[in-house]
Amino acid sequence: MKVIRGSTWRAERPWGAIDIASMDGITTRLHWTDQPYRWHVNDGEEVFAVLTGRVEMRYREAGVEQRVLLAPGDVFHATVGTEHVAHPIGEARILVVEREGSV
Repeated sequence: MKVIRGSTWRAERPWGAIDIASMDGITTRLHWTDQPYRWHVNDGEEVFAVLTGRVEMRYREAGVEQRVLLAPGDVFHATVGTEHVAHPIGEARILVVEREGSV
């Protein structure tokens, strides 16, 4: 049994995370950040749910950069091969579900 106060938890560095669960090769982590990540492509699918704050998600479709503003409760699903980068606006807490060992 584990209870994590996702609305107040804070990492020691941007994109620091606490591991919540690992189930059959899929990890669930809570991330805290106040800085952008980096452009990347996951080796599997990724579910990215904003718990607190706002995040501008940038992604490329057919080489064209797209942007969407995510608010608390919004979920971004990156399919295999989706190049993307998250830019928080201030502090944000994000729940990420992805293949174990993914970028």
